[in-house]
Amino acid sequence: MKNPIKQLFGQTAVYGLGIVLPRLLNYLLLTPFYTRVFEKATYGVITELYAYVVFLLVILTYGMETGFFRYTSNSKQKEKVYTTVLSALFITSSLFIISMLLWGGDVSRVLGYASNPEYIKWLAIIVGVDAFTSIPFARIRLYNRAGKYAFIRIVEVSINISLNLFFLYYCPKHPESELVSMVYREEIGVGYVLIANMIASLSKIFLLLSEILAAFRSTFDRKLMKTLLRYSYPLLVAGLAGTVNEALDRILLKHMIPADQNPMEQLGIYGANYKLAVLMTLFVQMFKYAAEPFFFSKSGEKNAKKLYADVMTFFVVAGLFIFLLVNLYLEYFILFIGKSFREGSHIVPVILMANLVMGIFFNLSIWYKLTNKTKIGAVLVILGALITVVINLLFIPKYGFLASAWAHIICYSVMVVLSYLWSRKHYAVPYKIGRILVYMAFALVIYFINELFLQEVLKSQNLKGLILMGLFVAVVYFGERKTFNDYKNG
Repeated sequence: MKNPIKQLFGQTAVYGLGIVLPRLLNYLLLTPFYTRVFEKATYGVITELYAYVVFLLVILTYGMETGFFRYTSNSKQKEKVYTTVLSALFITSSLFIISMLLWGGDVSRVLGYASNPEYIKWLAIIVGVDAFTSIPFARIRLYNRAGKYAFIRIVEVSINISLNLFFLYYCPKHPESELVSMVYREEIGVGYVLIANMIASLSKIFLLLSEILAAFRSTFDRKLMKTLLRYSYPLLVAGLAGTVNEALDRILLKHMIPADQNPMEQLGIYGANYKLAVLMTLFVQMFKYAAEPFFFSKSGEKNAKKLYADVMTFFVVAGLFIFLLVNLYLEYFILFIGKSFREGSHIVPVILMANLVMGIFFNLSIWYKLTNKTKIGAVLVILGALITVVINLLFIPKYGFLASAWAHIICYSVMVVLSYLWSRKHYAVPYKIGRILVYMAFALVIYFINELFLQEVLKSQNLKGLILMGLFVAVVYFGERKTFNDYKNG
């Protein structure tokens, strides 16, 4: 019998090729690039526009990805579910793109980009294509074809990076080139970020053609669609509330930071330093991609609850390791952003921990997904969104983006506590709460000891980091020896 923990984290690692590697390439190449070729205020434009993408993707997928996994797990109607969901997303994504092409000018005026209505049109194509292709990608995940998933994602991001470098680096330096004179216009500027992304997104349609054509093997089922919508609409509400937690700050900062403090510059600094938490963000995301189908597939097994509890423990431990890695070696990580952006690096520990707590909430969310109580999930995330809104509205004018960073960790922490308490009534999983809290506290103690006392004691940052991280690993290993032995074979 295969070791389920090893299976899950093995899938997580393979999906990492498709999720982490492309985004890591974006981080290693595009973030340093953008924060050196663009002014802080210009980078603020990128930060704001992509905050809208987060909201729009949730609206245009309307919970169907999770619904797809829910109704294809242990089902003989996998292809019918796939055809029904893909057809629905094709219609809604197409209508969205067409409407933005027709009325994008009006939308751009509302958002403050009246002089650049093309930004909204390009953004609409990116979002519409990404929403539609999310289901072919989900089908690949369902059948555990992680290699294909990784290949397509890597090709996509390679196209995006190559076009960014071409338009924003090569073209300005070679205005005499005939090719450059044909395709490059200096006045487009930051718009080339969107153009490159749009072309890369469109390329996915061709790479996913076999998956898209597979939808013709079955037929659209109206009754099934109604069932899917009933299951998924609370997830849409939860998703929208979740994007408030994730992205609202990048929209509000522009409007709430006093004008004399250069709000677009502050937004650019915040966006760049938020990216320094990329390792945690990517770890949580690749875990989610592997875990959702895994959790559903294991739900009928006798030891499912113990398995979920152990997965939570290993997830938190791995996340805390990343938290320490980035913070103990932050002086190296900040080199990836331009010098003028580094004044915001004090938010990095807060964002790292907030993303880890968000991942804990995802682990907990399995109880309401398995019991079809997705409305409760929506309530939890809406409450988190309200907390986010209140903290941002009250404290941004005084504390700027630091308030936004703390809003993340506060809202996710409240959601985790309430979700756990609610789960005890409906689907009690024996999570090792005490042990998890000890590991989190120990990691924070290591962080604060390093910050407050060890900066001058050990001059070698590399040696100090290794010692402290080794100490954390040793404590975890001692505490989890029995759990490791339980899953040693397989």
